[in-house]
Amino acid sequence: MKYFVLAIVALGLLSFSCKHDLKVVKFGGEAQGTYYAVTYVDAQNRNFQDSIDLILKKFDSSCSIYKPNSIISRFNNNDPTARADKHFTVVFNKAMEVSEKSGGAFDLTVGQLVRAWGFSIKGHLKMDDKKVDSLKQYVGFKKVKLVKGIVIKDNPNIQLDFNAIAQGYSSDVLGEFLESKGIKNYVIDVGGEVLARGKKPDGSIWSVGIEKPASDSLQQQQLEAIVTLNNKAVSTSGNYRIYFIKNGLKFFKKKYLVHYLESAS
Repeated sequence: MKYFVLAIVALGLLSFSCKHDLKVVKFGGEAQGTYYAVTYVDAQNRNFQDSIDLILKKFDSSCSIYKPNSIISRFNNNDPTARADKHFTVVFNKAMEVSEKSGGAFDLTVGQLVRAWGFSIKGHLKMDDKKVDSLKQYVGFKKVKLVKGIVIKDNPNIQLDFNAIAQGYSSDVLGEFLESKGIKNYVIDVGGEVLARGKKPDGSIWSVGIEKPASDSLQQQQLEAIVTLNNKAVSTSGNYRIYFIKNGLKFFKKKYLVHYLESAS
């Protein structure tokens, strides 16, 4: 069973002495249809939430299927004026690489099936084997390519979905921003995709709690384990957070364990 990462960061809030007292800055918000949480150590006690929000807003305008005017939504709607930006290009290329290496177990073209099951928009189609089979013709990573900033599809009905990889990449983008500001000790969580660098003010390693799978999303949260992240990232997935029940059957969306992180040791 793969688990959902809680937005729980174990922090030692006692500062240790050096030239300046180190301060812990914490904030969070909403992005990509989920939450984000950022914690970092900064002697100047600077708050970069406005900048982080702008970065995530720009990222959403590129890769979020929940934004009707995002670049990915415009490509899905076959907008002839749509052009890939840096974020879209990086995520698309990495998604294609993972699709290739996994033999299609991961596939960025599952958008039609995801939408039909009702996991990206409200409501869902009446699904049966015949309907599923009819939509499979629009799935296949070899049926799309990116050429000079334009997505070329074998069939205009093909729909892209970056949800399994975009949040992990956005964690890296935020990490790069913090490091550009001279911040070397931080932990970033975007919807359960967690990236940690450096250490807490007391010199210990960042740790995160992994939630014990519950029978439903309303059950009280309990920790299954606590893991330490020494300049590493963790991404988990579960089947008990995003689901619906119909005719006594439970249908769930399960993310792949993909976290785009080139620089992790």
